[in-house]
Amino acid sequence: VQLQASGGGLVQPGGSLRLSCLASEGSLSRYVLGWFRQAPGKEREAVAVRRFSGGSTWYEDSVKGRFTISRDNAKNTVYLQMNSLKPEDTAVYSCAAGLAPYSQWWNPETYYYWGQGTLVTVSS
Repeated sequence: VQLQASGGGLVQPGGSLRLSCLASEGSLSRYVLGWFRQAPGKEREAVAVRRFSGGSTWYEDSVKGRFTISRDNAKNTVYLQMNSLKPEDTAVYSCAAGLAPYSQWWNPETYYYWGQGTLVTVSS
């Protein structure tokens, strides 16, 4: 599986962005897909995860109610809709695919495939 993330950019606080993660080779149907972010000087953290085929989702507490992870089966793509963005959301966002159980969805070490990062900057 090869993943390609896109959609980052500069947005003002309170604004929205939608990130896309396209699988260009292989099907995502059996995988758990996660969006992770890493801010300067901080560790990588999971922000939103879902089974590509199925309804289960997980969100990091600070993004609950603001971010939504979704997928388009036909396009083999996972999205991260980010609303009400805050300066503290500024980070490089990456998507990843793995087969971890729900209890480990937050753990980046359980993901096998990673896309390149896309920078999200929230600033006025």
